Amino acid sequence: MSLLATGFAQSVLDPAGPQAAHIDRLWWLLFWMATVVFVLVLAALVAALAVRRPSEATVSLNPGEAGERRRFRTVAVATGVTVVLLFGLLVASVATGREIASLGAPRALTLEVVGHQWWWEVHYLDPDSSGSFVTANEIHVPVGRPVLVRTLARDVIHSLWIPNLHGKRDLIPGHSSVIWIEADRPGLYRGQCAEFCGYQHAHMALDVYADPPDRFAAWVAAQRQSAPAPSGALLERGAAVFQTSACPLCHTIQGTGANGQNAPDLTHVASRRTLAAGALPNTREALAGWIEDPGRAKPGVHMPPTSLDPGDREALLAYLGTLK
Repeated sequence: MSLLATGFAQSVLDPAGPQAAHIDRLWWLLFWMATVVFVLVLAALVAALAVRRPSEATVSLNPGEAGERRRFRTVAVATGVTVVLLFGLLVASVATGREIASLGAPRALTLEVVGHQWWWEVHYLDPDSSGSFVTANEIHVPVGRPVLVRTLARDVIHSLWIPNLHGKRDLIPGHSSVIWIEADRPGLYRGQCAEFCGYQHAHMALDVYADPPDRFAAWVAAQRQSAPAPSGALLERGAAVFQTSACPLCHTIQGTGANGQNAPDLTHVASRRTLAAGALPNTREALAGWIEDPGRAKPGVHMPPTSLDPGDREALLAYLGTLK
């Protein structure tokens, strides 16, 4: 069964990697500790309400030394337990932070994830620059291999969050930071922006595929290829429509004259599951509507509408459909 048929996972309580597992253990520690404290507080409240109140005739204005000592011991024990619990949580939190700071792996794959309003730019970095490539709104990682993710923001503060693999990391303009992720099992995991970054913050998703090593290697090999040359009159017309429109001002298609740097790379757009950072399914109909009026599906988006006659539109859709 394909990953798309099974849907995606997005839960901090379903860790799929060592970093997320550390966070998961800390979460359960906090949950059970808070549960125990809550139950004890309720039990103390019920016990206090259940104590029979003395009559006015037997009330003493002087509780005596024994009563004072009992109250003092109760408060002292409660304070001591509270301090111990808080220090325990502090130690657990610091230890978790250290554990997720690094996987310390020389074989790590290196990515650079850049947040934009409202999409993700992903650079796969290679020591040999000819092996580097760019994609958008999706990440593929090999199962069982550590991945070093460098994060940047081009406009406003964003926050990268892939719950099944790691916690949140803020992306601040002018400042670079790093996180480590590793997937223990194959799957499709959903990432998203977790910091309000503007009107379409909710439509800024990121597909993260954890692939078996052989499937990941095949995906990388495909991504390093330039776009196929159009064959046939319809595809040639579609390529010409793309090149003569405003699209190349913002988008890139490797192997063509389109080298825009302000919008997602379209070299392999037809291989992606969604369009517009998860706002639309990647179907012919959705793509046609997105090109014609992107503001209808994603109000406030920076992409302008493109009006085409039916013949040019069909040719352009056919050409973009070959970019796998």
